[in-house]
Amino acid sequence: MDEGRQPLWRKLPISSSRINPYRIIIVLRIAILGLFFHYRILHPVNDAYALWLTSVICEIWFAVSWIFDQFPKWSPIMRETYLDRLSLRYEKEGKPSQLADIDVFVSTVDPMKEPPLITANTVLSILAVDYPVEKVACYVSDDGAAMLTFEALSETSEFARKWVPFCKKFSIEPRAPEWYFAQKVDYLKDKVDAAFIRERRAIKREYEEFKVRINALVAMAQKVPEDGWTMQDGTPWPGNNVRDHPGMIQVFLGQNGVRDIEGNELPRLVYVSREKRPGYEHHKKAGAMNALVRVSAIITNAPYLLNVDCDHYINNSKALREAMCFMMDPTSGKKICYVQFPQRFDGIDRNDRYSNRNVVFFDDLYMWELGVSSGGRHFMDMMPLLRGNHQGRHVTVGLNGAAVCVDLGRKRLNQSQQLTSFVMAFGGPLETLITGIDNEKSLLMSQQKFEKKYGQSSVFIASTLMEDGGLPKAASSATLLKEAIHVISCGYEDKTEWGKEVGWIYGSVTEDILTGFKMHCHGWRSVYCMPKRPAFKGSAPINLSDRLHQVLRWALGSVEIFFSRHCPIWYGYGGGLKSLERFSYINSVVYPLTSIPLIAYCALPAVCLLTGKFIVPEISNYASIIFMALFISIAATGILEMQWGGVGIHDWWRNEQFWVIGGASSHLFALVQGLLKVLAGVNTNFTVTSKAADDGDFAELYIFKWTSLLIPPLTLLIINIIGVIVGVSDAINNGYDSWGPLFGRLFFALWVIVHLYPFLKGVMGKQEGVPTIILVWAILLASILTLLWVRINPFLAKNDIVLEICGLKCD
Repeated sequence: MDEGRQPLWRKLPISSSRINPYRIIIVLRIAILGLFFHYRILHPVNDAYALWLTSVICEIWFAVSWIFDQFPKWSPIMRETYLDRLSLRYEKEGKPSQLADIDVFVSTVDPMKEPPLITANTVLSILAVDYPVEKVACYVSDDGAAMLTFEALSETSEFARKWVPFCKKFSIEPRAPEWYFAQKVDYLKDKVDAAFIRERRAIKREYEEFKVRINALVAMAQKVPEDGWTMQDGTPWPGNNVRDHPGMIQVFLGQNGVRDIEGNELPRLVYVSREKRPGYEHHKKAGAMNALVRVSAIITNAPYLLNVDCDHYINNSKALREAMCFMMDPTSGKKICYVQFPQRFDGIDRNDRYSNRNVVFFDDLYMWELGVSSGGRHFMDMMPLLRGNHQGRHVTVGLNGAAVCVDLGRKRLNQSQQLTSFVMAFGGPLETLITGIDNEKSLLMSQQKFEKKYGQSSVFIASTLMEDGGLPKAASSATLLKEAIHVISCGYEDKTEWGKEVGWIYGSVTEDILTGFKMHCHGWRSVYCMPKRPAFKGSAPINLSDRLHQVLRWALGSVEIFFSRHCPIWYGYGGGLKSLERFSYINSVVYPLTSIPLIAYCALPAVCLLTGKFIVPEISNYASIIFMALFISIAATGILEMQWGGVGIHDWWRNEQFWVIGGASSHLFALVQGLLKVLAGVNTNFTVTSKAADDGDFAELYIFKWTSLLIPPLTLLIINIIGVIVGVSDAINNGYDSWGPLFGRLFFALWVIVHLYPFLKGVMGKQEGVPTIILVWAILLASILTLLWVRINPFLAKNDIVLEICGLKCD
């Protein structure tokens, strides 16, 4: 076959010798679980019935959750791309590149929590990406209307004129300067060219000066003037009132002949801050993304979108090409709505105390899940997104989880050249432009229906009908900018389908899960791509409090979906969602509910130690065999998963520990906040996760920040430690015979303490003494539990006289 006609990607088959053992272990473990629960249910603990019943309910919930996890893992797949074939097909020598245009979205809110230097590095990595410059446009959404962000972006555009040609001339990686210069490698290796050494030193000096200017802007922004900020011409900054300001758009690069220092064209760089007015619902990040969809459709109208958070830079300059291998594949491209990449992070401490890498999910679980006919879960809203339209801008696709769609329906307009050409004269009423195309009249909506769906902008509506994107030749920049300001106004989405069936879907702080789910319900497919060099890297919150707040937001989004009409348990039947995809999505929205049985189960050891009771009766030989078989099957499952996903035991253990920490804190608060929103209409404010501009020595790791999220795991930790002390003291007091029954309870309690150990290190920080709040909380809990232990024993009948042998020989 001609190489130019070959597929641009392929599935890598998984050998049966590797997958079948795991499947066998899954089946055996389910059978053992059946025997385990048969024994547990038929052998209650009569003198501790409440403890026994609680433990059995919790264990059944954990077992069901684990089984749901296994469904998507049954058919894992891997994929590889052929970048050479992509170039051969779409970049023929002597002809203009036929690669599709891409609009890149960068979202930021608060420059105090999301340092401008990090945002600048992300933007620079986008502008220097290995893709035709005329086909890339970068849009920065400033939802905080901060003048600091605006000025930092202006400085970034100037530095880009020097940085971009350097990157492309010497093909460096990564193309975010902060991380490129931070690499602890010999940059002279295989780079003996004197010109490279000279230019690298020069560009590093330029970057250091650029950092000084950015840091000076940040220092100046620490104190806001009484009259607000003013621009260079003396006029007040329009965004002085964050909650009440007009829409703002500024094109920094890509117009007025601005080129790099070598005279080459640069990608377009656009600053966007949508209008904010009191009394309007702005829908947080999802609303900001929808505003960017409309602005980009009017200014550049690329058929594909890539969405990144301000701290997620492009680590692999060929990442866009990797995605295009799927999206532009002539065979399968029209069925794919988005491409996903695993998340990778910089600046994580060596021990990854709070499981920020999350490799068990991204390298193991995610690969299994995406084997479900290319479907899967999406937890992280920071995942990049890529949207494609093969029939105009109606089809949207995502890259790495976050997804958006301009029209969620799988309608194919099949526009003829006549239909494509009539949008050139978009200035008049749309219905007059449609008149005369009788053969496609039944497929077109009237102007009123278009406006009800997309809003009252004939320019935007016309852009959605462009076959391959692009703009009308007759359109002037002034006209387009005026219309772009209109589509980011507060009232534009009123009485339209935006946020319901068009654009990012509203109703959850994790808009990526909800939007991706609806796209799969309409029959679209997604793929998971794991290039050898990570495509994107970001900054992870390594501080315990920030990490818990991040997990809280993700869990809250799942809870909001669970209590909404879009819950995958009952939504989307009769569409294109497959059974295993549905199981995967159900698991992604119900997991916060596990916090209740998890907290109850972690509290049981302390109760057992304080009361002298246990959740299991005296174990027989048959019960011992079942328990041992269960432990062996759990270990075998973990080993095979680690072997398959290439996950180390350290990463696996960190993931297990943070599952308990997050489940006992963030997931519980997410469940409570979700219930408050549904039952009482109490909305939760969005908390932006702080991104550190400099992670040197991991100083932020040891900062103790008190938050209410710390209360549940701290309580569990303290009561289990008290329980261990009480249990051991009681055994010492009662003699040798009491040690045997104690070991089971001690093992149970130590299991909880070991899992919460990273949490203990986090709350202790790097200080010599114990934080006052922890000391007070420990004394309070110890006092309460001691009084309960001494005065109350709920497992003894209150009307009966209890006689016990004192153990003393009075003869």
